[in-house]
Amino acid sequence: MTASHTRTLRQAGLVLVFAVSLSGLCSTQSFAFSAEAQQMCTGDAFRLCSPEIPNIAKITACMVKHRSDLSAGCRTVMDRDLARQSSKVAAQ
Repeated sequence: MTASHTRTLRQAGLVLVFAVSLSGLCSTQSFAFSAEAQQMCTGDAFRLCSPEIPNIAKITACMVKHRSDLSAGCRTVMDRDLARQSSKVAAQ
């Protein structure tokens, strides 16, 4: 296998791990990202927080920590999802 094929397979594996991690995050009650946030933020997560993959709590903390570095679309959906989650917690 060439180096480019190995790199492509590794990247595909990381994308899969990240997607599974975020989908697991969506199923927890403590915090949930929408499917839109997963789509908008995957690139940012790899760019800013790849060392934290697949630890869901660390990915979330990293994304919040790097909020100012997120793409506009990711920041918008994360802010909306965080606000929605905060209202759910407050209502309980």
